[in-house]
Amino acid sequence: MRRLLLLRHAKSDWPDGTDDAMRPLADRGRRDAQEMGKAIVRAGFVPDFAMISAALRTRETWDLASPQFRKKIPAREENGLYAATERTILEYVRTAPDDAETLILVGHNPGIERLARSFAKSGDPDAIRRLEKKYPTCGLAEIELPVSAWKETSPPVGRLEMFLTPKTLDG
Repeated sequence: MRRLLLLRHAKSDWPDGTDDAMRPLADRGRRDAQEMGKAIVRAGFVPDFAMISAALRTRETWDLASPQFRKKIPAREENGLYAATERTILEYVRTAPDDAETLILVGHNPGIERLARSFAKSGDPDAIRRLEKKYPTCGLAEIELPVSAWKETSPPVGRLEMFLTPKTLDG
């Protein structure tokens, strides 16, 4: 059994003249990223390995969430995750090290949302409903995969067990 955590980057800022890939987090995004890191710990989902898009806002999201885990998580920055499609993200998931039981991937919409939805054919009905409605910034889908190796990952085999958002953490 494997656990896949799909984390959309936190709320970003839109500074004039800044290339999209270099957009930093907004103040709210910095707060949300830290809170999501704490929520991951509370839920018992501390990852064994991380894949992070090379965009600034995803790296900052990871840099603020990961200290909450209280242990250093091996991480790999991936240029190809920026603006990646659902299929491309899945290919990255399939390359995760097999000694990692829980993988977190920090990326972007629409690819993150589409991949999460492809697994949301079964699981927690409330989580499925909320994921289908909106996948906001700093949203986190927790997907249980009945596979022994990451290379076997293939939607729709898997279950959406939880969908956390900054709003669900607030209330």
